[in-house]
Amino acid sequence: MAMIQDIFSSFVALVPVTLAQSLILAFVVLGIMIPFRMLSFPDLTSEGAFPLGGCVAGVLLAAGQSPLTAIAAALIAGFIAGCCTAFIHLRFRIHTLLAGILMMTMLYSINLRIMGRSNLSVFGMPSLFEWSPVGQPGFPSTKIVIAGALGLLVLVLLYLFFKTERGTAIRAVGANPDMAEAQGINVWTATIGGVGLASAFSALSGSLMVQSQGFADVNMGLGILINGLAALMIGEAITGKQTVLRQLAAPFVGAVVYYQLVSLCLAAGMPPPDLKLATGLFVLLMLALPSLKRGRVPGAAREVMRE
Repeated sequence: MAMIQDIFSSFVALVPVTLAQSLILAFVVLGIMIPFRMLSFPDLTSEGAFPLGGCVAGVLLAAGQSPLTAIAAALIAGFIAGCCTAFIHLRFRIHTLLAGILMMTMLYSINLRIMGRSNLSVFGMPSLFEWSPVGQPGFPSTKIVIAGALGLLVLVLLYLFFKTERGTAIRAVGANPDMAEAQGINVWTATIGGVGLASAFSALSGSLMVQSQGFADVNMGLGILINGLAALMIGEAITGKQTVLRQLAAPFVGAVVYYQLVSLCLAAGMPPPDLKLATGLFVLLMLALPSLKRGRVPGAAREVMRE
């Protein structure tokens, strides 16, 4: 009983920190969801766009620019990276995953060029999280308020956008590109714009994370894709994906729940190196769960069972 109480106390103590972190990283999950679900475009660019946004923001903050300028530049850089991935796929007929891998690999060198080193400290520089009317600068409460308000704003704007003609065109291309083209929709424009928008959100997350933790690092995106996918699977299991609003809410809900689960594992004494294994197994479980619920057995397996 005492051990359970200790685990619970440790978990509660970590909640504010992990909640703030999850709200920031929810934008990466959003950047994974948009191409994956809205465009049927499995993309790995997020793992490169996340540190890209962080490196761009870090350099500008170190140069004395305002946090808003740093965030705007990160958004533009992420958007360009996503557009390049989509262009490589469309122009050269390269598979989406390979195009994302190529862009992610190239972005590593680009990030090093941007910063001129592997990491950069911006501790003590102005940040967006100092503008919160609640709490003291640097405390988790201020990060929760700012990141939560920004997430709500993005959620509302995206919901309104995907109800417009352009937003509907992106969804139509994801559902059936041939039919969308027959209806006069420019598949190239919708695909490039959609993937660019997704990578912009990943870069936004990176810029916010740099301002939150006080430093930028070229390796800060390592493993972010599998974490984001795990969060997305959790979010979709909770909210569903039948409507646009549910699809957009899933990344935010999933990110919060996933990082609380990570916090619980740490509080229970799980070694940090084992978290990647636990995350991979959890993603596998979430992907296999629908088939397990339906009790589907492959045809060959059914024949063996009959014999």
